[in-house]
Amino acid sequence: MAAFNIGRKKFMITLPNGFARRALQVSASTALILGAGFNASYVARAADAGDIAEGQRLFMQKGNCQACHGWAGDGRKTDNQMPDGANLRETKLDRAAFVMIVKCGLPGTGMPPFDRLAYSDGRCFGKKDADLKAQGIRMADPPATLQPREVELLAEFAFAKIIGKGAMDRAKCADYWGSASEVCNELK
Repeated sequence: MAAFNIGRKKFMITLPNGFARRALQVSASTALILGAGFNASYVARAADAGDIAEGQRLFMQKGNCQACHGWAGDGRKTDNQMPDGANLRETKLDRAAFVMIVKCGLPGTGMPPFDRLAYSDGRCFGKKDADLKAQGIRMADPPATLQPREVELLAEFAFAKIIGKGAMDRAKCADYWGSASEVCNELK
């Protein structure tokens, strides 16, 4: 179990052995500075249907998140060659933590960083590539990197349709796809 702070919130994440706890412990001041950089383009507003649809496209295609997290974000991956992804439907992460994890990945796990500069300058968990190498940690490669606006669109989609929504059922499935889909028929 490792902890990191974003603002005044502390998050606990279970990581494999070999990844030092301090790698995820970010001081409140550092997290606020990082948070300002990570969320500079985000202004709280009502989610736009077009943004949610674009975020879903990023989840399913460019980011290929569904390969590890499943099409519903429930951790039921669609590609057995990929690592097991977290069940995003049950996660307690807030938006800032979600964005940080998408951008930085989670060292020592299969979660890749989608920010192409993630470990180049210490913006992620205060670590650089050399720090990870010194600990024997190699980050997974993402299928593609995402621009800051794309990460925000992915977050719009995730919080509108996945995060904190509980187990998928037929009604949630129809809402997820915008109408009843064949895959929804398999659900109660």
